[in-house]
Amino acid sequence: MINDFAKDFLHGRLKVIREALVWKLDGLSEYDVRRPLTATGTNLLGLVKHLATCEAWYFGEVFGRPFPEPLRHWRDADGSDLWVAQDETREQILGFYQRACDHADATIQALPVDAPGHVPWWPHPDVQLFTVVVHVLQDTTRHAGHADILREQLDGRTGLRAEHEQRIDTAARETYRAKLEQAARAAAGGSSGPTSAR
Repeated sequence: MINDFAKDFLHGRLKVIREALVWKLDGLSEYDVRRPLTATGTNLLGLVKHLATCEAWYFGEVFGRPFPEPLRHWRDADGSDLWVAQDETREQILGFYQRACDHADATIQALPVDAPGHVPWWPHPDVQLFTVVVHVLQDTTRHAGHADILREQLDGRTGLRAEHEQRIDTAARETYRAKLEQAARAAAGGSSGPTSAR
């Protein structure tokens, strides 16, 4: 049946993207997984913490299947779901993410794709499982993309999973980047740096 196929397909994609996100932390120091790497403070372990909280809420309370551990609100004023305090370990955050994903998987497997849910913080709060799976898949994909760029900034590693990673050819990357820089300058009329839109 198409509904079962759609649910299984989306669930499978979500599992793949989750793995990609966690892999982005592989082999990095405690400092590198926690430190802010953008002007807004985006950091690798904070992305995992945020998505753990997201999965626990969306596949828990929304469908009357509460996550079995106390949950903080996410998107708190202090942004505490997007960074990791000194007393929180990498193992704790990764463990929380795994438990949240396991709970989410159980919800997705147990309910039909059109199961009703209620997201009180959405403008149209009455939803179906399909809608929530798509929403969480989009959010996870977005943040995995952020993680990919953050990891590339740290040590040049890119890719979806370890088995797809290619050996880094620094000279080839520099040549490619120089080609893009030259094309950008030519398109901008040969100006030597960024300018505001005219």
